[in-house]
Amino acid sequence: MFANSRAVESSQTTAHPRLREIVRRHLQAPYLHRPSAAGRAAFAAVQERLAAAPFVLDAGCGTGASTFGLAREHPRDVVIGVDKSAARLGAGERLAARGMAPPNAILLRCDLVDFWRLAAAAAVRCVRQYLLYPNPWPKPEQLRRRWHAHPILPSIIALGGTIELRTNWKVYAEEFSVALDEAGIESRCETFAPREPATPFERKYAASGHALWRCVAG
Repeated sequence: MFANSRAVESSQTTAHPRLREIVRRHLQAPYLHRPSAAGRAAFAAVQERLAAAPFVLDAGCGTGASTFGLAREHPRDVVIGVDKSAARLGAGERLAARGMAPPNAILLRCDLVDFWRLAAAAAVRCVRQYLLYPNPWPKPEQLRRRWHAHPILPSIIALGGTIELRTNWKVYAEEFSVALDEAGIESRCETFAPREPATPFERKYAASGHALWRCVAG
């Protein structure tokens, strides 16, 4: 049952025709979202450490497996994995409690939109941002649910650093690149075959014969 991941199905074969228009609107208008009390408390718990030096963000880290891998890959940086699911984070937290997590790794339960908003407002900065867990929302009418068409995009950009998004849907990677281009940021889209999958999803996609795509900026 492992290598049975279904390919993304969508009537979209290219970037959504309204993407640039929506991105321009987000870049020009302030996002009025107010972070939740839980989000503010979670961010406050790590703000001082993140402010000390540029950090690596694993956005939507799931179980934290990717966060621990990135922490080993970037041993001189603080690597923070953020996810809103206590159930998913529990797996990584149990490993950390047994001393099996890298010392530079942090797992934080927080809504990603809250985290990005609060981090941008606090002017903390990333050295790298990874968006490794899927968020395709493949129906054309679901465009605004994709990170690159969400009003949080300016906050993502404000955190700076190299941004790397990975997916098994070519259109999603291409759209992310288009959105960055609208913001004046150069990026590249390419297929890739990681030597070691960063997430359980990548492992399953590869085993299921899917092409993997990434968009990298910076």
